[in-house]
Amino acid sequence: MTPGVRPLIAGNWKMHGTLRDAAALAEAVRAGAAGTGVELLVCPPFPYIHMVAAAMLGQRVAVGAQDCHAAAKGAHTGDVAAPMLADIGARYVILGHSERRADHAETDAAIRAKAEAALAAGLTPIICVGESEAQRLAGDAEAVVTAQLAGSLPEGFARAGGVVAYEPVWAIGTGRTPTEPDIAAIHAAIRADLVRRFGGAGEGLRILYGGSVKPANAAAILALPHVDGALVGGASLVAADFLAIAAAAG
Repeated sequence: MTPGVRPLIAGNWKMHGTLRDAAALAEAVRAGAAGTGVELLVCPPFPYIHMVAAAMLGQRVAVGAQDCHAAAKGAHTGDVAAPMLADIGARYVILGHSERRADHAETDAAIRAKAEAALAAGLTPIICVGESEAQRLAGDAEAVVTAQLAGSLPEGFARAGGVVAYEPVWAIGTGRTPTEPDIAAIHAAIRADLVRRFGGAGEGLRILYGGSVKPANAAAILALPHVDGALVGGASLVAADFLAIAAAAG
């Protein structure tokens, strides 16, 4: 981890669960959050954000969204604006997740525009970057990640305490993870890039690791330099697993 930086353990619930499931999961996370010294965040599907935010009000768990539109309002059927998310209790928003980049052909420029909208609405963006397996095998992982950072991070990112999440695409939901030295190398490259761009402010920005994080590997990953927390997918749907990952972060 980065000295002096409070870890963030974020749960991305993706497109899972019913209203009853979300309520039960939120209650279990809320009940178990009291004993952790890290910052906890849960990102439910859009329909459940308001309910989960209400359940977490005054508690130790923040609530976020999984995406937002670049416009503050307008004729954008099916989309959700950043001010709407802030209005119902969201504090964070995940942007540029590899599943969005792949399923919706989101470009770095589109992600940057969304991040600017998030900042304008008072939301903290969590911007995801990561390479495919082919890119890693070709030796291009670091170049791909730094290019995504250059294209996706807006100018106000550091001032707002934005978060970067490194998620190797080939590790998400597969049960596979990069080696610890590989994770450390990419996180060090991200840190160096943030410092080059934002100066001293880049030294304190949180860099999360995501990609098949689970209780069994969390402690080793979270102990690596410049790994300031985790963006957790499948394991965040089981409160005990999510809280165990948080406990591994301290």
